[in-house]
Amino acid sequence: MPYALRYTKTIAAVWDSLPATVSEGLAQALVAVCEDPLGSTEPYGDDDGIMRTLVVGALFAVLYVGHQTRTVHIYQIDYLG
Repeated sequence: MPYALRYTKTIAAVWDSLPATVSEGLAQALVAVCEDPLGSTEPYGDDDGIMRTLVVGALFAVLYVGHQTRTVHIYQIDYLG
């Protein structure tokens, strides 16, 4: 069963402001994250299995993985393009 994706209105606004190709790449990567959060991301700092990093080209996102609730929360999106 896939994890559910969660994010705030602020994150939604950042995502909406991305160039179309970058936004699409993020969406595709997040589908993979919801299927396999640990296999499709890297640790953020110490590998606690909860705070994760997603890198898609020039885009960097910080994620929180709630294993008990089966949710992935986007905490930060940075685009360096």
